[in-house]
Amino acid sequence: MANPTDGQESPTPQSKVQDEKLKPHRSDSAESLNPHAPDDNANVLTRKAALMQITMAIVANITIISSGMGLGFPSIAMLELTNSTSSVTLSENEASWFASVTSIMCPFGGLLAGFMLDRVGRKKTLYFINFISVISWAMMAFASRTDSVFLFVQLMVARVIIGLAIGLSSSPAAVYAAEIAHPNLRGRLTLLTALCTGIGMLIIYSLGYIFKNDWRFVCILCGIFTFASLLSVIPIPESPSWLVAKNKLPKAEKSLKKVRAIKEDNHPKITEELDNLADNIARFRASQTSKSKMVMLQKPECYKPLAIMCTFFFFQQFTGIFVIIVYAARFSIEAGVNIDPFLSAVFVGLTRVVTTILMSFISDRFGRRPPALFSGFGMAICMFGLAACIVYPSPEGFLHWMPTILLVAFIFCATLGFLTLPFAMIAEMYPPKVRGFLAGLTIFAGYTMSFVIIKVYPSMVIAMGNENVFLFFGAISVVGIGFVYFFLPETKGRTLEEIEAYFRGTKDTGEVALKASDAKV
Repeated sequence: MANPTDGQESPTPQSKVQDEKLKPHRSDSAESLNPHAPDDNANVLTRKAALMQITMAIVANITIISSGMGLGFPSIAMLELTNSTSSVTLSENEASWFASVTSIMCPFGGLLAGFMLDRVGRKKTLYFINFISVISWAMMAFASRTDSVFLFVQLMVARVIIGLAIGLSSSPAAVYAAEIAHPNLRGRLTLLTALCTGIGMLIIYSLGYIFKNDWRFVCILCGIFTFASLLSVIPIPESPSWLVAKNKLPKAEKSLKKVRAIKEDNHPKITEELDNLADNIARFRASQTSKSKMVMLQKPECYKPLAIMCTFFFFQQFTGIFVIIVYAARFSIEAGVNIDPFLSAVFVGLTRVVTTILMSFISDRFGRRPPALFSGFGMAICMFGLAACIVYPSPEGFLHWMPTILLVAFIFCATLGFLTLPFAMIAEMYPPKVRGFLAGLTIFAGYTMSFVIIKVYPSMVIAMGNENVFLFFGAISVVGIGFVYFFLPETKGRTLEEIEAYFRGTKDTGEVALKASDAKV
């Protein structure tokens, strides 16, 4: 195999497109990689291997918890930072920058993630994310208590750093999980990124509720947790796919043995899988060495999923999901929620975590499309309902609780699809050879849109009024339903190679691949 020097990622073991439509399917054996696996059971998933892969994916995703805490931090700090009775405060304009500047850096973090995933690997990328996150939390914990201008500068620098970390963290753990996981586990393990982000936000909302007037102490606790997360990455192995791509075959064999829970040397399963990885890379190098990543973007297996995922992220951002996440306490007040806004934020975080856990089972059972359709429909109903509550307020009785119920229901519906699926599907939709690059490009686009909506949201409320902003979010949700129905393909139960072949439009044999169910690309 040629020594790869361009940092491109390796494909996973190759399989062929079996069915006429890219629909979920059940193999005869629940443990088979595909229904036509070799008779030697090389692709059987053992209980021990499953436990090992789940453990490694969880450890990799602990890094994401700090990013979730960073994402939700403005919600608990903004009310105190803009409180005129505090010793140092921020103006409304400064506060909006404090909330949104993170999203400015997230796109660059996404691009950097693509570069680092390809160049230094998955494990070192996770190290780097934790390291810069610790720096950010420390800067905020010890920010000025006497000078408002200096406080603003310190907070902005810290939020720029944490924004870079959040952008960086959006794909490495999911890519790592997808590359080490058996297809029967891949759907659940790639959802760990969304789950851990939700856990991070629940933690920060809860700490904000407990320590309402001491966001600096909250930063200290977050920094300690992030340092522990950095240490937890040490035991996990590097991705075997990346190691093979870098021609580090002895390390790849050692890593793959650990991932597959096999101790014997020269085990046929390990040899076969390494040979498949090496053959795929060698074949790719022979046909694509002169082509840059930008040239690859002209191929349908690249530009089609890229267009779909960027559009999916558009609907994620402009349906108001991240507005609620970042402005949770403030949004609760503006939506007419009649409980402590910090407690309301805790309910938002708790709902997201519980629903993400539920989503792992729903996704494996129903695939990606049905939950996404339900998600868009539920989000639209909730936003229209919140608008109605603003126009027709009810100070007493059961309807008095309706804004609270609708807000929690919105997060429930969003988490079932539009919030979690775009991040989870990044690891599934792109060809392995450019997955890191395209994942970074997608995160760049997604967080650029996030910055726009988070920055303009306060101005939208002033210009349009709360009820019209909610109607806008609801209308975008309705359009999102149409996008999912007509364009989002089903990936459940399919190998990464089958998904790539679908977008390419041909099977490995050169035959025309038949289209996905209910999806047009």
